[in-house]
Amino acid sequence: MKKTLRLIALCGLAITCTGTIAWAGEEKLSAELRSAKAPGGNVEVIVQYKVAPTAAHHRKVAALGGRLNAKMDFIKGAHYTVPGSVLATIADDPDVAYITPNRAIKPTFDNITNGTIDASYMNGEGYIGTGVGVAVIDSGIVDLPDFHTGSTDRIVYQQSFVGGTPADQYGHGTHVAGILAGNGNGTIYQGVAYNANLINLRVLDVNGNGTDAAVIQAIDTAIALKSQYNIKVINLSLGRPVYESASLDPLCQAVEAAWKAGIFVAVAAGNDGRNNNAQTMGYGTITSPGNDPYVMTVGAIKAEGTTNRNDDLIASYSSKGPTMFDHYSKPDIVAPGNMVVSTLPAGLTLSNLYPSNRIGTSNYFTLSGTSMATPVVAAWAAMGYQGNSSITNDNIKADFMMSATKNNFPASSTVVDPTTGQSYTSYYDVFTVGAGELDMQYINSISFAPVGMSAKTPAVAYNNTTATVSMQGIGATNVVWGYNVVWGANVVWGANTVLANNVVWGANVVWGASSMQGFNVVWGANVVWGLTTSDTSFGIGATNTEP
Repeated sequence: MKKTLRLIALCGLAITCTGTIAWAGEEKLSAELRSAKAPGGNVEVIVQYKVAPTAAHHRKVAALGGRLNAKMDFIKGAHYTVPGSVLATIADDPDVAYITPNRAIKPTFDNITNGTIDASYMNGEGYIGTGVGVAVIDSGIVDLPDFHTGSTDRIVYQQSFVGGTPADQYGHGTHVAGILAGNGNGTIYQGVAYNANLINLRVLDVNGNGTDAAVIQAIDTAIALKSQYNIKVINLSLGRPVYESASLDPLCQAVEAAWKAGIFVAVAAGNDGRNNNAQTMGYGTITSPGNDPYVMTVGAIKAEGTTNRNDDLIASYSSKGPTMFDHYSKPDIVAPGNMVVSTLPAGLTLSNLYPSNRIGTSNYFTLSGTSMATPVVAAWAAMGYQGNSSITNDNIKADFMMSATKNNFPASSTVVDPTTGQSYTSYYDVFTVGAGELDMQYINSISFAPVGMSAKTPAVAYNNTTATVSMQGIGATNVVWGYNVVWGANVVWGANTVLANNVVWGANVVWGASSMQGFNVVWGANVVWGLTTSDTSFGIGATNTEP
């Protein structure tokens, strides 16, 4: 399964031949397209323009033998199929900003989860997501009794962007939806916001394959339907490797458009935390669009089979920051995502592949991954909107991070893979656990972040002279973090972790040789700052369960 998934991820590299090109618009092409010289046949591309594309722009591409597949006006782009030989001509158009291939997307895959995050406390206060719409952009949702309240079907809208039915055939989307909003159907397997409405936007096929274009179109649809279905939240438990800055990545631009439209976007961090191909111990492996500074990027912790938060540990497969190219301090937060039981009926692909994960003969199934942690956060966002109609997505992101706990975490933990016998050690720094673990009982005791302020994730920089890593732009008055409430020395990281008020880590804290094997591991010129990262994901859920 692992080997197959790597092929799925890499099939986004539609053009991978050697050679160089030299034309005026070369810098407008992604790295994969720049490496190809007049490839034979057609290629699917996403073209971002400097202005909203018009019919005239589409006619130019058509005149070159291209075909318009879909308009993406909300990111000033379009999805085309074009002859590879005309890439240079398209790039030379002064209105073109950037061109990427239509890359492949993949899923990033008790009520132990609910107990760990204090869901019962908030549910008891009446916060169950009532009236709030959550767009699940995934492999679809099977319409089960868990998604009904009495005679009312809470799957209020459905659409497929991969052809055929919007009903799930893979299983991943149904599992995610159950964590988010399943009512348990009389069992203990109740979701977090179990009365929220679901907008089912299918972008992954029967084998879990998808593309940038499908996800971008689904995000566009969620924005367009925002008012009609009161869509306040988007859940994206999927991703792919990062190939360029978030400011150029069309997938990141799409989630930013949703965020700026007032929709809270929860994104999986990825499952590459064990990936040491670049000798980074899994650092620098956050996937797109989790690398975008606006969205809330979610890593996975293990509840260890209890509702007691004091024994929770990070899942070693959970991807770590900083992000490639931009070096944003991700993930933003972690939530339970290991060995989570949720809805997934028999007969779907994942159920057939992993029959031992089925809970008896029921419609419930065990999966693990940052995919499972993300809907936990999305559900809490839905409950936040239910409780306060004036709250913004930036408020929610900041408040979640301000209330997160890390007091229970050790300095490090080690897990041994029962199959391979290989051990993996995780360190509890900001690039592993973010602001800490979601803790919604504590959020009632904090003040909401200032309305109208931004909660963009800050970037970090390494200073070769002082051998320190620092947050950037912390003092800005228009940024929530500028108030010193989240990243201040005495709030999030505490005096024992943060050295000095400017939020700089010293050599003996996060980046010391005892924990990180020296500064060259992450900050070396060819590692995190490099052009690409290899994706050898540790499964998608069914196989990345750890003890």
